[in-house]
Amino acid sequence: MIQQGLKRLQGRLTRHQRTTFLLASGISTAGSFAGLTAKGWLLMEGAGNPFLLALNFAVLTLPTLVISGPAGVLTDRLGSERVLIRAQWALLAAAVLGAIAIPLTVGPKQDLLLLLSTLGIGIASTYELTARNKYVALLVDEPEQLGPYLASFSVIFNVGKLVGPPLGGLLLAATGPTLALSLDAATYLFPILTLLWLMAPHRERERRSQGGQAANLLTAWRECGASLRHVLSFTAAACLVGFFHPGLAPLMALELLGPSPMALGLFTSVLACGSICGGVLLQRNAAAISARPGWLLGSTTLLTALAQIGLAQQGALAWGLAMAFLIGAGTASLLAGTNLIIQVHAPQVLRGRMAGLGQIAFLGGGGLSGLAAALLTETLPGGLWSCLAVLGSLGAALGVWELLRNRRMRLRPA
Repeated sequence: MIQQGLKRLQGRLTRHQRTTFLLASGISTAGSFAGLTAKGWLLMEGAGNPFLLALNFAVLTLPTLVISGPAGVLTDRLGSERVLIRAQWALLAAAVLGAIAIPLTVGPKQDLLLLLSTLGIGIASTYELTARNKYVALLVDEPEQLGPYLASFSVIFNVGKLVGPPLGGLLLAATGPTLALSLDAATYLFPILTLLWLMAPHRERERRSQGGQAANLLTAWRECGASLRHVLSFTAAACLVGFFHPGLAPLMALELLGPSPMALGLFTSVLACGSICGGVLLQRNAAAISARPGWLLGSTTLLTALAQIGLAQQGALAWGLAMAFLIGAGTASLLAGTNLIIQVHAPQVLRGRMAGLGQIAFLGGGGLSGLAAALLTETLPGGLWSCLAVLGSLGAALGVWELLRNRRMRLRPA
């Protein structure tokens, strides 16, 4: 009886495999942000050194710049499903390392294991994201379903970013650090079980690359076409002037809302809500938007830039939060939209490497943007507000230039 019920449930979940995989990914995303929050609190509480917090975030994100290329090459050579499953197991192992660090070690050794856990998650996440971008094309029944389905992951990611940090804090306070990190690690089991037993992808559709020079990033860059090269180049430039808020969020919250402990939480929640709304809008209009890359890139860059300029005016609190909402919506739409365009319009055999190139554009431009914004904040007389005005003006010019030059550009799905 129980076996029959489980088989019926398995069949139902397999029939709705796109929703099943999306929900499993959302659970693991929320767990990832919850675990990152819990580890950040443990590092700060144990050593009292803010540098460890910055290092914890750096080892999560910086490996992407180095590993995105190899991850894309491996995905195209071995197949997205194989790389995705291995990446999920690696995520689970890295999360378990953080959980067992609490009862087994103390002091600097514990801090080192927590940082190694975050580094492992950062490396494995790069492979997971690259492989997943190519894998989802094997789950849709019709090519026109790919765009909306890809955009759904942006919504799920930002929902996880919104609920994960408070969930991590709640688990830490209610269960203690060991059980909190163990529960966070357990969330990675959901996509593993889903991939192993519930998915029925169209494996025959996948095209793998051969070895040698034909499988490298430079080949993907040459063969993707001039339009997609422009999309990647413009996105990197737009991120360079408009994607600094992840690094400067604590300072922006301090300047806008004051030194209250709730300030950063409120500010990041508003950014996340804007990102969710931008993702939903993109998901509902994926086909039309992905076919017009010039309009998408120009309008999202212009929206983010105008919101930065508006925030620099130092208006009322409600005005500042509204501008933060628009910054979240604009940047999320730019990044998710770029990923949507390069996946829908690139040849199937290149999509793993295109996902890697996209991550380099996002994080390369964003990383340099954070450094440039910090430098401008330190050197300009008006501090943060002058920085927002300068970078916002550059972003507005970039967005207007793209709209004027490429608003009529049209692409057809590969």
